[in-house]
Amino acid sequence: MYKLTPRQLLTLVLLTLIWGLNWPVMKLGVTGFPPLTFRTLSMLIGLPLLGAVLIALKLPFRIARRHWPQLLVLTATNMLVWHVCIILALKNLSSGRAAILGYTMPVFSALIGAWLFSARLSARGWMGVGAAAVGVGLLLWHELTALAGRPVFVLLALFAAAAWALGTQLLRRSRMEVATLTLSFWMTAITTVVMSVLAVTFERAQWRLPPAPTGWAILFNGVMIFGYAQPAWFFLARSLPPLASTLSVMLIPVLGVFSGALWLHEVLHWQDYTAVLLMMVAIASVLWPARQRRAVPA
Repeated sequence: MYKLTPRQLLTLVLLTLIWGLNWPVMKLGVTGFPPLTFRTLSMLIGLPLLGAVLIALKLPFRIARRHWPQLLVLTATNMLVWHVCIILALKNLSSGRAAILGYTMPVFSALIGAWLFSARLSARGWMGVGAAAVGVGLLLWHELTALAGRPVFVLLALFAAAAWALGTQLLRRSRMEVATLTLSFWMTAITTVVMSVLAVTFERAQWRLPPAPTGWAILFNGVMIFGYAQPAWFFLARSLPPLASTLSVMLIPVLGVFSGALWLHEVLHWQDYTAVLLMMVAIASVLWPARQRRAVPA
C-alpha cells in the first residue's frame, strides 16, 4: 500500500530501536523518583538540542500567528496528554504493560480516521488493524490479573493512546507551512512549560538529587527521545498516511516487552512470540508494495 523511501526506512528502524528500548529505561528512571519531574528534566535537556539543530540547519524558529491555535491543538494531542498520562501510568505498571497499552494507538487511529475523517480502509488495512489488535491482546494474556487491580492506570494509558492517535490524524492533515523540526521545537517547548508547572505544583515536596540510574535515564530520554525520536516520529507522521505511520511502529511494544523481560527477568510465553508474528503482519499489510496491475492492450 505504501513504499518507504530509504530515508523513511532508516528513520523507522532507528525510531523502533530507541523507543522500544526506552520503556524499561523509563521504568528504571521513575522507580523511586517523581514521574512528572523525570519527564520535565528530560525535556529540558532535549529542547536546547533541538534549538541547536535548528540553528545549525539555518531553519527559522518563527511560526506565523495564524498557525498558533492549530499548534496548540497539535501540542495537546500529540505530546502533552501523551507524556503526562503515560508517565503516570508507567510509574504504577510494568514497562511491558505500559508499552502494550500505549501502543493500542494504531487501533484507535484507524477507528478515529474512519469515524471522524471518513477514511476508507482497504481490506489489507483492516487486516493490519485486526492483526495489531489481536497481537496486543495476546501480549496482555498473562497480564490481565495484574492489571485488574489497577484500572485507573490502565485507563490512563489507554486515554494517552487515544489522544496520541487523534493527534497523529490531525498532524497528517495539517496544512501548516512549517518545517517539521520547527514544529517539533515549539511543541516540545510548550509541553515543557506545562509539565514544569505540573511538576512544581504536585511534586516539589518529592524533589531530590536523582540517583545514578535515574540520572542516566533522564540523559537518555533528553538526548535520544526528545532530541531525536520525537522529531523523527513527527517526520514520519507528516510524510506517511496515518495508518501506515501508526502501524509501522507496532514492533516498538514487542521490543519493549522483550527488552523488559531481558532486564527484569520476566517470563515469556507462546502468546508473546505469536504476537510478534501478528505485529509483522500488521506492518506488512500497510507497507508492503501492492502488486501493479498490467494494462490490458486495446
